[in-house]
Amino acid sequence: MTSILVFDIAQFFPSLNHHLLSAILGKAGFNSKVVSFISNYLVNRKTSYFWNNFSSYLYDINMGVDQGSALSPILSALYLSPFLHILEKRLKTLDLNISILSFVDDSLLISQSKSFYTSNTHLFSSYNIASQLPLKFGLLIEYSKTEVFHFSRSHNNFNPPPLDLSSIGRPSLVPKDTW
Repeated sequence: MTSILVFDIAQFFPSLNHHLLSAILGKAGFNSKVVSFISNYLVNRKTSYFWNNFSSYLYDINMGVDQGSALSPILSALYLSPFLHILEKRLKTLDLNISILSFVDDSLLISQSKSFYTSNTHLFSSYNIASQLPLKFGLLIEYSKTEVFHFSRSHNNFNPPPLDLSSIGRPSLVPKDTW
């Protein structure tokens, strides 16, 4: 049995905290000149809007990275690396056999087990941890986009029950149909 829980980080690119990103770069051991360059590039930025002949006042933008910027993929991966590292360590400490795949703001928690009960328990526990960690990074899980899938080699009628998340304040996740 393979079970997958998919979750999405809401408004990922606009939510990245520039000060936290600079601190992450420093903790990761980047040269101080690189940290200074990125900090100067991001921190205390301002923008204004132009429409025809109208020009707005300057607005501070101390959050987010431009999705179209050449630096966005690199900065977002660096921003998420401590989150993924902490998540992986906590799952390992709890002896949860979970694989993690991250596609910037979309992530998968994958559990493989011979027992549906074990697989569901591991998914529940790992999601409980994974859904709390982003808050420490100024990020939120978009719960309405969270989905669960189960795949089985069984030739019998396979009808897994919902993943009950009520004890962590979330609705149950009804598994998506898998063929």
